[in-house]
Amino acid sequence: MLKVVFGITAITLAFAASSYADTPKIDNREARQEQRIDQGIRSGVLTPKEEAKLDAGQAKIERMEDKAKADGTVTKHERRRINREQNEQSKKIHDMKHNGAHTH
Repeated sequence: MLKVVFGITAITLAFAASSYADTPKIDNREARQEQRIDQGIRSGVLTPKEEAKLDAGQAKIERMEDKAKADGTVTKHERRRINREQNEQSKKIHDMKHNGAHTH
């Protein structure tokens, strides 16, 4: 009986830890920002140089997220840092899409 209780407790803790490491909001926002970059490339409002800078910013956010998930828990502090970086990236995407530089 003790083994069953211990097993259930271990499974419950594992689910709790893994669910806290999930980052659907971060992932969804990351995908939306990548779509905005792709749309800017297709429409010609982003130059190849701007695309490279924005791709580097997206990669930085992905590295931050991977590092935060490494221990199995993404803390509130880590989520805030990632959110701030995503805010900055969003502004960069907007600014570069509206700066008048075009590929055609």
